Amino acid sequence: MATELEELVGFLSSPSPQITKAAVDIVRGLTGSDDGLHALANYANTVLPSLSRLLTAPKEVSEPAAEALVNLSQNSDLAEQMVQMGLVKSAMDVLYKPESGITRLLVMLLVNLTQLDAGTASLLQTEDDKVHGLFVMKLVRSFCRNSSESHDDPFDHVGSILVNISQQQAGRQLLLDPKRGLLKQIIRQFDSNSSLRKKGVAGTIRNCCFEAENQLQNLLLVSEFLWPALLLPVAGNKIYNEQDRSKMPLELGSALSIEREPVNDPEIRIQTLEAIYLISLQDAGRRAFWSVNGPKIVQVGYEDEEDPKVMGAYEQLGSLLVNSSGTEEPSNETIN
Repeated sequence: MATELEELVGFLSSPSPQITKAAVDIVRGLTGSDDGLHALANYANTVLPSLSRLLTAPKEVSEPAAEALVNLSQNSDLAEQMVQMGLVKSAMDVLYKPESGITRLLVMLLVNLTQLDAGTASLLQTEDDKVHGLFVMKLVRSFCRNSSESHDDPFDHVGSILVNISQQQAGRQLLLDPKRGLLKQIIRQFDSNSSLRKKGVAGTIRNCCFEAENQLQNLLLVSEFLWPALLLPVAGNKIYNEQDRSKMPLELGSALSIEREPVNDPEIRIQTLEAIYLISLQDAGRRAFWSVNGPKIVQVGYEDEEDPKVMGAYEQLGSLLVNSSGTEEPSNETIN
């Protein structure tokens, strides 16, 4: 005899819209607790496909179904099952349907699924050369096109997806491919007022810099946007004098000639310092850093810094610059 939970899961596939609506609302409620998640996990082979099919239903059904999937995907075993059943592709297909009203939830679902290697591979479409990277290109285009001052941008969380995929070499290579131009588009989103976007961009840049040894040239191809994104968060609060600014690119010097909003999130400052460090491990990267008067900027930023973890990141970079200064520029331009 079927249990109440078995009957409930079965109602997700009911031909009656009213019964389906009631069932999906109850399932969504269950996913909000650990006990409910554990109970539903026992019926994953039925509940996950049923919820996935409901993503194309009218919003009053698709929204609770998507919320339930987001909650369930926080369990790594259930997320693995979702990836295996093709939910990354399903989510992308629904995401770009004109009538879809659950964009934010689908993006959040993709954030959770791309925390798995298999989920990242699925989003990168690594198994099919004909469409490889198409999903990521669509997401980047949406991430950039929908940038606004709104606090309810459904594509804000794409930044977290980009951080996830850039943790894999295949993802970094895709983002650094100069023919696609994705990194340039992503970096320009650092100007957003959204802290979520800024953190996503900073984390993505930092991860991409792990390829600096082999792809430094591709990183420096976007240096016009890269150096302001990396240096402005760690430049401190000082308005720089004309002499210091004269050694910087126009974009960077202009930004440092006026009062500016500080980047208050210490994680972003750490990520940008780590990115600079990874670039500066390479001789050509270090020369590029000197060419924009970078050491002076981090010296001043260090003097203003109060967070001990961020100070540690400054000191790691400063130690590298001091130890390599014999082949570069005068050491009085580095952190003392």
